Amino acid sequence: MVLFSEDHIQETRRRGRIEVICGSMFSGKTEELIRRLKRAKFARQRVEIFKPAIDVRYSEADVVSHDSNTISSTPIDSSASILLFTSEIDVVGIDEAQFFDSSLIEVCNQLANNGIRVIIAGLDMDFKGNPFGPMPGLCAIADEVSKVHAICVKCGQLASFSHRTVKNDKQVLLGETTEYEPLCRECYLRALEEDKEKG
Repeated sequence: MVLFSEDHIQETRRRGRIEVICGSMFSGKTEELIRRLKRAKFARQRVEIFKPAIDVRYSEADVVSHDSNTISSTPIDSSASILLFTSEIDVVGIDEAQFFDSSLIEVCNQLANNGIRVIIAGLDMDFKGNPFGPMPGLCAIADEVSKVHAICVKCGQLASFSHRTVKNDKQVLLGETTEYEPLCRECYLRALEEDKEKG
């Protein structure tokens, strides 16, 4: 007789839920998303991954972490498109959720209510420290929220803020280490003051 652990039963029983992984840039959100999705695939679950079509930093089709871990995905322009691909799916992964429209909240609720496990990764705040896109709403409806942290490049404390290092006021500016740096609250506030002084 084979006895399965509680973890295995949780992984294989079809139960809808929403898991949100949020934090600043360089905090390992995508890394954690890929880890959970690969584990679901290993458990022979049917997995589908989505990312915003505008995010072509590392790859047009794949979800890629800063550490170059990768998993194939479907780039889409609107969150409603997710529902077209998920009829025979157990687990849905969504990366860079902050770039999607607000109807992503409704889409994720619908998927979870239909018995699908939804795993979402995204920035919880934009470069101004404001809640970003549908992320606050997703955190509100989630069964589980994991806040991950980067390391502050100035002082080495845990970082929650993504400081933009280039002059550009658009909320959405795709970038990497040349455009953004992770900072703790204290260093972030200091950096904002310095930005103001520079004009």
